[in-house]
Amino acid sequence: MSDPVIPEGARTLSVLPNGMTRDRAQRAGVMRRSVDTSLPAGRKPDWLKVKASFGDNFTDVTKLMDGLELNTVCAQAACPNIYECWEMREATFLIGGEDCTRRCGFCQIKTGKPKGYDTDEPARVAEAVEHLGLRFAVVTMVARDDLDDGGAWLVAETIRQIRGRTPQVGIEVLPSDFGYGQAPAKGRLALEQVVSAEPDVFAFNLETTRRLFPLIRPAFDYDRGLEFLALARARFPATTAVKSNLIVGMGETDDEVLECLRDLKTAGVDNLTIGQYLQPSAEHLHLDRYVTPETFERFREYGEVELGFSHVESGPMVRSSYHAGQQAIDAKAWEPSPGQPGGGPC
Repeated sequence: MSDPVIPEGARTLSVLPNGMTRDRAQRAGVMRRSVDTSLPAGRKPDWLKVKASFGDNFTDVTKLMDGLELNTVCAQAACPNIYECWEMREATFLIGGEDCTRRCGFCQIKTGKPKGYDTDEPARVAEAVEHLGLRFAVVTMVARDDLDDGGAWLVAETIRQIRGRTPQVGIEVLPSDFGYGQAPAKGRLALEQVVSAEPDVFAFNLETTRRLFPLIRPAFDYDRGLEFLALARARFPATTAVKSNLIVGMGETDDEVLECLRDLKTAGVDNLTIGQYLQPSAEHLHLDRYVTPETFERFREYGEVELGFSHVESGPMVRSSYHAGQQAIDAKAWEPSPGQPGGGPC
């Protein structure tokens, strides 16, 4: 592997840029004009409204953020769960730059040629985790097909740096498939780097059902995605939870969602999140439906009671990293330390 190129003026932490600008919309979402990208008519249902709640931990984390030259996916993507997650001392960081080498019809991250490779980023993320006093950190990254290892070293090194500074902090990583869909041997080798770094949770998001996969995630493959998750379950120790995510409202049926849950359970997935698709712009995949809270509850019950997932977080406002710490606890992959939220007295 050639030496990484660190760009001049590299940002302190590469995250989602603030706001859905015209340039971002055109470089994200779908490209084929045959795909429906019309914006939904009418108002959002009441169950998608979130009331701001400013607890002591949220206020503290917000103040600490002001002193850092970094951003989080939580704030920059305007996540509706930011108040709850920050109150629990949890935050999500995006590494690997702002440009993704793949394009998915629902995603806000722009597609483009990445500008270099910032090898100092893992250390800065670890510094931020310590500075913010987090109890659980989620580290996600853009697809980096331009790199020989798909960015696996960057993920593994971020885990090592966080462990070195704050060993009590829980860590979930959410990378791409490291190219496994196109070259399984290459993806398998890259995954071993992350296995050796020992995260508490390893996640790869399937996102949608088999029928919709070629339309929504053309750069990925449904069956190879399941294979990658099964490989992760086989390679990581039982103490590391394997996790995935589904987005509903993009044209799937309820029966297809249940089929997908069965496929994920067969692949060995422990934890699952299911949330509502909200169309970012007129350049993105059309919103097909608003799934009711009652339907989300049926998905959760089917997954936990009938299929036996350790944890299924299912609801209109759920995102992949929502309640990440509690999911890890339920899967017996991590426990908060005394003094941390949920960890008991010191």
